[in-house]
Amino acid sequence: MKTKDELIDDLLSLAFAEDIGDGDHTTLSTIGPDAMGKQHLLIKEEGIIAGVDIARKVFAKFDPTLKMTVFIEDGTHVRPGDIAFVVEGTVRSLLQTERLMLNIMQRMSGIATVTARYQERLAGLPCKVLDTRKTTPGLRMLEKEAVRIGGGSNHRIGLFDMILIKDNHVDFAGGIAAAVERAKAYCKENGKDLKIEQEVRNTDEIRQAIAAGVDRIMLDNFDPERTAEAVRIIRAEAPGVEIESSGGITLDTLRSYGEAGVDFVSVGALTHSVKGLDMSFKAC
Repeated sequence: MKTKDELIDDLLSLAFAEDIGDGDHTTLSTIGPDAMGKQHLLIKEEGIIAGVDIARKVFAKFDPTLKMTVFIEDGTHVRPGDIAFVVEGTVRSLLQTERLMLNIMQRMSGIATVTARYQERLAGLPCKVLDTRKTTPGLRMLEKEAVRIGGGSNHRIGLFDMILIKDNHVDFAGGIAAAVERAKAYCKENGKDLKIEQEVRNTDEIRQAIAAGVDRIMLDNFDPERTAEAVRIIRAEAPGVEIESSGGITLDTLRSYGEAGVDFVSVGALTHSVKGLDMSFKAC
């Protein structure tokens, strides 16, 4: 299995291939090969900056001679007018890396900014906001990194690092008990040390999940009142089991779930419908 760094390198290779193709003919035809210049990243909207480390990789991969001077690191609260970094080198390289770097940083910063807003709603509570697998294909490592930069936490990265038994698995497997038993047997047979999480839809399924011995219970589409009752049951009958709320939870309703006593709230909106943070890369 590829490492995170290898996946990011593959992503950058694909991104450059789809953008530049057989050459940036506008730049190649208008800018001489020896022209040198300098550009800065200008912040134009308040938020949390994310993607500075990835920008370093973008510039280094395309042209290792580019010199990047960073003034603002990932996770910093930025405002319009802030200069995050300056890059010096050949003008051709600056122009050909500009759009990919901006695409990545605007999206990551948008995700980090939204995540910070969600986590702020849980201030004073032990509850953590989680992302989901509702990410842009190919960009998951970057988007989940942006969630961490914004103060949130990652759920599973993919299908490989945790077992999450959902309603379809249960229905095909013949029930919660059968699904969990098979999952435990599979892990043992294949030498996997994976947490097992069970999605539940009602109190009966909560008790089935407890009896099956899962590590975490996901309360799917419970309202805050039902969530509070579910938490009381789980804490009384299985105090070591983690509890997660999921399904249609918004910024306005988030705190009520945290106050109900869950450990985690997963929010697909952190990554699936985020507006990028406004910024530009201009000559200076």
